[in-house]
Amino acid sequence: MDSKNNSTLSLSEVNASVDTTLGKKGWRRFLAYVGPAYLVSVGYMDPGNWATDLQGGARFGFQLIWVLLMSNLMALLLQSLSARLGIVRRKDLAQANRDAYPPLINFGLYVLAEAAIAACDLAEVLGMAIGIHLLTGLPILWGTVITVLDTFLFLLLQQWGIRKMEAFIISLVAIIGTCFLVQILMAQPPLGAVAQGLVPTALNNEALYIAVGIIGATVMPHNLYLHSALVQTRKIAPDKKSIRQALKFNFIDSTVALNAAFLVNTAILVLAATVFYQNGLTDVAKIEDAHRLLAPMLGNQLAPTLFAIALIAAGQSSTLTGTLAGQIVMEGYLHLRINPLLRRLLTRLIAIVPAVVVILVKGDEAVDDLLVFSQVILSLQLGFAVIPLIYFVSDKKTMGSFAIGRWTQLGAWLIAAILVGLNAKLVGEEAWSFWVSESAAWQKALLLLGLFLFLALFISMCVWPLLQVRKAKRVEEDKQSLHGPAVSLTHLSLPLKKRIAVTLDFTDLDQQAIAHALSQGQGDTVFILIHVVESPSASYLKNALDDSESRIDQSRLEQYVAQLSAMGYTSEAHLGYHQRIQEIIRLVDASRADLLVMGAHRHAGLKDYLFGETIDAVRHRLRIPVLIVND
Repeated sequence: MDSKNNSTLSLSEVNASVDTTLGKKGWRRFLAYVGPAYLVSVGYMDPGNWATDLQGGARFGFQLIWVLLMSNLMALLLQSLSARLGIVRRKDLAQANRDAYPPLINFGLYVLAEAAIAACDLAEVLGMAIGIHLLTGLPILWGTVITVLDTFLFLLLQQWGIRKMEAFIISLVAIIGTCFLVQILMAQPPLGAVAQGLVPTALNNEALYIAVGIIGATVMPHNLYLHSALVQTRKIAPDKKSIRQALKFNFIDSTVALNAAFLVNTAILVLAATVFYQNGLTDVAKIEDAHRLLAPMLGNQLAPTLFAIALIAAGQSSTLTGTLAGQIVMEGYLHLRINPLLRRLLTRLIAIVPAVVVILVKGDEAVDDLLVFSQVILSLQLGFAVIPLIYFVSDKKTMGSFAIGRWTQLGAWLIAAILVGLNAKLVGEEAWSFWVSESAAWQKALLLLGLFLFLALFISMCVWPLLQVRKAKRVEEDKQSLHGPAVSLTHLSLPLKKRIAVTLDFTDLDQQAIAHALSQGQGDTVFILIHVVESPSASYLKNALDDSESRIDQSRLEQYVAQLSAMGYTSEAHLGYHQRIQEIIRLVDASRADLLVMGAHRHAGLKDYLFGETIDAVRHRLRIPVLIVND
């Protein structure tokens, strides 16, 4: 796990504020982890989802239910990966990107992440404004402006702590679910047709546009940033058992929360398919039209009221989590922290300004198209959040034993391929339609530039981690070629030394050399004492030499033998002549020694040439171990 100081903690105000290490048992232990997934789930049932679900149900009946199911399964896997990143590495996705990518790529990813959050906030602003309009009759334009006031609600909840915010969001989710449950019971959809909608079918261009919008509204890119940070609000012990438990409980939390979001989305689509599609009202594309037609189609006024209440709850809940995602992205990518009130106002203004402009220019009838378009923008940016996430949680170097396995990697990459493929098809078709239209030359040039930058960033983002892995592998290979492969220490027992040779020069070093030799032997070891006579006459007479020097040297060797014998050691004396290196090697081989102990006086420079580099020359030509003893 990565250690960080407080200035770089994800959501530092609430980081590790919920202690899961207090020894709670049973349901109390599980409930300590419950919460983050519900904050994430509200993004899967925000007003943008309503627009795509309503259009999908009204225009294509139950045909796109399988798209919702597929999106939910995608979201479940990807959100579990996001939670894994936050729990194991204690970093959110923005922080991990900043660590892994160079500044230019990071800036591009940051801009796209902010664009995704702005698109999401746009949907939430419009949804809340529409809900207020439907419930009170207030014009959408005024409702859009009023939504800026929820900034202060967010600040209030943030001061109360993360658990209070989670409780508030879960309450809103419960309101949304209850409202749609009642409406579904009123509509009484044909269960057979609903079940048939779970079977995948081919999609035409119109259905594909809505399907991509559904995927973008369900598998939301900013939610991947959000979840990786929210799980860090839980204080988790750093041991593997605690991390494994946190992963398990967060997966359960995600499964329950996201399936609840799936049921809400399915309820919206099924409601539209039952009330509008089956009655021939396939042109219902606006939330206001759906609200207006619910009363006469279902025969009561409760349904449209519940519809408006649920819409307001969806907009309010998702706008809070969108603000958190904006904080995570800005702090993670830029290491920039600004006042929460200012951050919230900036985020809200970025969403309100385009909404107000569109309403003023094109009127209220353009609001629903803007909602669907915002979800398509979200979907187009999914690849830029999903692909780095898969890279990170697959990396054994940073994730250790918690890196995802091959089958999970395969599923994640398959999802990424589907998302990127669908988006590429959609972008290609829309770009071609724009290109063949009577657009101005500068507009087409701008389109080409945008596509080029978009593609360049995508390729760079995908290739960079692979280049880093290749570079690391090359460095490791260089190390291996320099030092050889790592050896497994499986053969550490050696036979006892029976015959140990010791070279002597009749200096103080002899005592150390013999002492080290004795430490390597056993009771029955034979010690071979070697000295080489290097007088001029020794070069001619060799072992026939019988001068005073050779006699003295032989006498000293025999004195060593006698002293060792008195101590209980067995030893032999061997005298060599003239060429020191050759004689040491010859005597060691002739005595069948299995270890040689040599003394070293640590001379260097000119003395190496005067006295010869005996040790290196001897050890390179012997096949037995050589122990060097320094004075």
